[in-house]
Amino acid sequence: MKKDISNREDILLLVTAFYKKLLADDSISYLFTHLAKIDLTHHLPVLVDFWDSILFQSNTYQKNAMQPHMALHQQSPLQKHHFDTWLNYFVQTVDELFEGEKAFLAKERARSIATVMHIKTIQLNNEKRTVNTE
Repeated sequence: MKKDISNREDILLLVTAFYKKLLADDSISYLFTHLAKIDLTHHLPVLVDFWDSILFQSNTYQKNAMQPHMALHQQSPLQKHHFDTWLNYFVQTVDELFEGEKAFLAKERARSIATVMHIKTIQLNNEKRTVNTE
């Protein structure tokens, strides 16, 4: 039996394994490497703070997670397949490493995040179209 996600070290293990998968997939890796140009040594602790806040209400993440993603969408439109790929790798990684209440919560929150971000990109596209037609 696998253990549940129980601390920041577990979250670091999760996001490290997750990003290894994402960055190995050419269909999505360019968003991180060429457009966002993330530095994993800086980005992974931010992700740990984000998921620590979500899973353990630690209040360690104080930023607006939506803003950088919407800025990225302005550079290169994010498509449904990007969100699906992100979510599939996340769920797969959680399932490979963990099981339990927090693991379930992480997957449910990831589904919500992917859905909300996709909806926001659609809204942004519609707003852009409305402005361009006026």
